[in-house]
Amino acid sequence: MSTDQPTPVRTTRPRTSTRLTIPDVCADLGISRSTFYEWRAKGRGPRCIKLPNGDIRINRAEYDRWLTTLEEVVL
Repeated sequence: MSTDQPTPVRTTRPRTSTRLTIPDVCADLGISRSTFYEWRAKGRGPRCIKLPNGDIRINRAEYDRWLTTLEEVVL
């Protein structure tokens, strides 16, 4: 059985990457870039690394740790 649907193209890096870009994080969370920067300005986002050229990266381990801190206990 054939389908006319094209195969989806992956737009983010694989989860094995040790450094994430802002678009990687935004795509994973389903948020806009402006939301990421708002969280960052308020100190509510994951810790970031600012490279000498001004680009920002997020360590995968730090991102996973940050996500864990957001988990809520549901009783």
